[in-house]
Amino acid sequence: MNQPWIHKAKTDFIFIVMPPFFVLALVFLFQGYISKIQEQYSFYTWLFLIVFIDVAHVYATLFKTYFVGSEFKKRKKLLLTLPILCFVIGFVLFRFGSTVFWSFLAYVAVFHFVKQQYGFVRLYARKEVKTKSNRNFDALIIYTATVYPMLYWFFSPKREFNWFVENEFFKYENPFLIKVLTALYFIIISFYVSRTITLYLKENYFNIPKNLIIIGTILSWYFGIVYYNNDLVFTLLNVVSHGIPYIALVYLKEIDLKSNNDLGFLFYLKKIKGLLAFLIILLLFAFSEEYFWEVSVWQEHFNGNIAIKDWQFILVPLLTVPQFTHYLLDGFIWKNNK
Repeated sequence: MNQPWIHKAKTDFIFIVMPPFFVLALVFLFQGYISKIQEQYSFYTWLFLIVFIDVAHVYATLFKTYFVGSEFKKRKKLLLTLPILCFVIGFVLFRFGSTVFWSFLAYVAVFHFVKQQYGFVRLYARKEVKTKSNRNFDALIIYTATVYPMLYWFFSPKREFNWFVENEFFKYENPFLIKVLTALYFIIISFYVSRTITLYLKENYFNIPKNLIIIGTILSWYFGIVYYNNDLVFTLLNVVSHGIPYIALVYLKEIDLKSNNDLGFLFYLKKIKGLLAFLIILLLFAFSEEYFWEVSVWQEHFNGNIAIKDWQFILVPLLTVPQFTHYLLDGFIWKNNK
């Protein structure tokens, strides 16, 4: 059986499979400079990691939904009502306090990040024999790789990083629970290794992209959350491992691989200059959103004159509509691709 690449081995390998390994290698090589980079180049790390990758990947969803005529017609009701619903939910939650609002959004974000990794595993397992045991095993290992680090975060003393803001997750320090969960985690990881080796010896086949996705997920979540207790390391592993593969998947699967008749005006994004235009559009959307966040709410990198205390109750839920919609919409648009 051939390897189940989504596009081509080279492009899949570079843009979907390798990001967590590449980032982890950088962290290992330059960990002595992490604090210096974090302190002296905070604006550039924010611009590159948060704006150009994390926020940009949210807007990549447009190229699978709102910008695709056939897709928009098929899901018109969903695509029109979901952003409104997200705003209403955010508005109501924010009335209970910013902590409630950001806590809810953080849990939704974690769920979205976990499900994306499972989605990639299912994509790369699409040519394997479809049995319940295989599917359950894939789910077991990918949820172990992602859920254990989050539970470690919840049950350990204060970490030096947040998903969005401080005190967003319910915390309950319990060293005993951590020990039990850690033992169970390594037992399941060992089971994954032994089962994978056994299947290879039995079937003489090793699913390279699927297993690299699993290994990359294990490494990026473990080192980003459990092993290192550093904000920049967490952001690097979390954002790059999630955002770049998503952007690549949208472009490769929804633009590059589709026939010209299905693309409409997106046909012009299939060439090299079109790819550049695709990325520029994402960056413009991302920077515009983050600029509004900065001048109206955060004011960490840019200062604004908006009276944020008087308008936060509407500005914050409104500005989170794109990412909130992205989190929920992903559960619908990729369902038939897994």
